[in-house]
Amino acid sequence: MTSPSPPPRRLGLTGSIGAGKSTVAGLLRARGLTVLDADAEAREVTRDPAVLAEIEAAFPGVVQGGELDRAALAAAAFGDPARLAVLNAITHPRVRARMLAHEQAAAGRGEAWVVQDVPLLFEGGLDRVMDAVLVVDAPLDVRVGRVMARSGLSEEEVRARDAQQLPAGEKRRRAAFVLDNGGSLDALEAQVDAALTALGIQLPTASNQQEKSPSKS
Repeated sequence: MTSPSPPPRRLGLTGSIGAGKSTVAGLLRARGLTVLDADAEAREVTRDPAVLAEIEAAFPGVVQGGELDRAALAAAAFGDPARLAVLNAITHPRVRARMLAHEQAAAGRGEAWVVQDVPLLFEGGLDRVMDAVLVVDAPLDVRVGRVMARSGLSEEEVRARDAQQLPAGEKRRRAAFVLDNGGSLDALEAQVDAALTALGIQLPTASNQQEKSPSKS
C-alpha cells in the first residue's frame, strides 16, 4: 500500500495594498512554484448559487441577476467588523477547503512547497500555519499612487483602505523576508531569488514543470 505524500510546506505571501504582491506572485509562478491565490478562490466560491443565496440573505440587494455586485458587498460589509465577520463565516471555510484541495494536489505531484497568496494573512491569523512568510512592501506614497492609477479611487479612499489593514511596519516585523518593491523589477527579482535560496526552496526542474498545470488560483 502506497503511503500518502507528505503535505507541502507553506510559503505565505502578503503585503499592504499597492505593494506589488501580485507581481511577486507572478515571479514565483514563473519559477515553477504553485501559487494559491486566496482572492481568486474567493471569487470562485461566490459563483456558487448556494453561496450567493447565503450572501443575499445576509446582505440584501448585493446579488443582481444571479451575480455578486462586489462593490455593493464591499460597501455593506467592509468597515463594520460585525458585518464583515458574517461575510467571512460564509466564505472563509469554503475558500480554505479549496486551498487545501490544491495543496493535496501539489503533494501528489511531489511538490515540497506551495505559495499561499493571502492579502490579509496576518489579519486572519494564517501566519500561524505558514512555514515562512514573504512580505512585499513599498513606500506608502508609492503604494497609494499605484492603487489610484489602476482603480480610480481617490487618495483618501486608498489611504482609508490601507489604514484598515495591519500596519506595514508590523507586517515587516513578522515576516521571514521583506521584499522591497519600491525600485526596479530587476531588483525585486533578485530579492525573490535570494529569499528562495535562503529558505532552501529548490525550484522544479523543466520536466517537473511540464507534468503539472500551472496554478493561477
